[in-house]
Amino acid sequence: MIHAHIADALKSPHLIRLSDGMVLARFESMKIYSALAAVRRLLDRGTVRPGQTLVDSSSGIYAQALALACHRYGMRCHIVASTTVDATTRAQLEILGATVEQVAPSKNLELDQELRVARVRQILAERPDVHWMRQYHDDIHYLGYREFADIVATALPDRPLTVVGGIGSGASTGGLVEHLRRRDPSVRLIGLQPFGSVTFGSEDHHDPEAIIAGIGSSIVFDNVRHHLYDAIHWMDFQHAMAGAVALLREHAVFAGLSTGAAYLAASWEACRSPGRLHLVIGADTGHRYVERVFARHREALDTAALGPAEITSPADLSMPWSTMAWNRSPAPGRQKELAS
Repeated sequence: MIHAHIADALKSPHLIRLSDGMVLARFESMKIYSALAAVRRLLDRGTVRPGQTLVDSSSGIYAQALALACHRYGMRCHIVASTTVDATTRAQLEILGATVEQVAPSKNLELDQELRVARVRQILAERPDVHWMRQYHDDIHYLGYREFADIVATALPDRPLTVVGGIGSGASTGGLVEHLRRRDPSVRLIGLQPFGSVTFGSEDHHDPEAIIAGIGSSIVFDNVRHHLYDAIHWMDFQHAMAGAVALLREHAVFAGLSTGAAYLAASWEACRSPGRLHLVIGADTGHRYVERVFARHREALDTAALGPAEITSPADLSMPWSTMAWNRSPAPGRQKELAS
């Protein structure tokens, strides 16, 4: 197939067999699906016009995806970038024509996120013609994953399916599974969270090395649909690093830190549900983690010796790795409302 634009070629994953019970969907950048579909829908609706500026905050993956979508559809792109955006990504964004502002270094990811959102709001106040993509809150970002769901349903039709991946803004794993469940309601979804994220109630736990900025949040994301998730794994940096290094060592797959966390969790889950096929979501490559993860590969823990604490409530969370059945329940605050 000859593609009209590089974004159309990069969006699709490679499906790689890791074991009898695991398949990896390895992306160059998963959020290209989301960004392409969102920008196309906004143009079709007339919400934005060709040449208009689209702005958003990003820790890296979405920034590249939005810049590619803007290049594809003749839009301008403005990114308020996290301190975790590496020099390679930033250089690509700038050459693609995006305006990139990187917030000042912060003591933690919470402050980094707050600074980015505050800066986006300031830009909107100064420039009312700019459209905020709101990747964390606008459900338009669910649209693109219908195409990925079609690929998965066609390629993996024969066994009960469990999807394992980072939660992040909610649109990627949530969007995929929402579309898959229209065909098969039994598809399970297992989400990954870093300690310190508010999304599934681990905000009181601090991981000093946490850099898995894309799969957790210090603020509430409206795009996270808690009721889609069957189970949650919370994992610290050292365990995610162990998974990423093991994936490269055992399967020659160079992927990001959230993929390493998903691989470790899926390996544990596959041993307990051998009848199911576990689809590991590999949202991006490992390039932005070279120095802080892969260059330290000799420090990586032995994954064979690792396992989570199995808990029944977020109140029982303990580092470095916990898991619990979520059972498609509402958000933590909403659970309390329903119980009262």
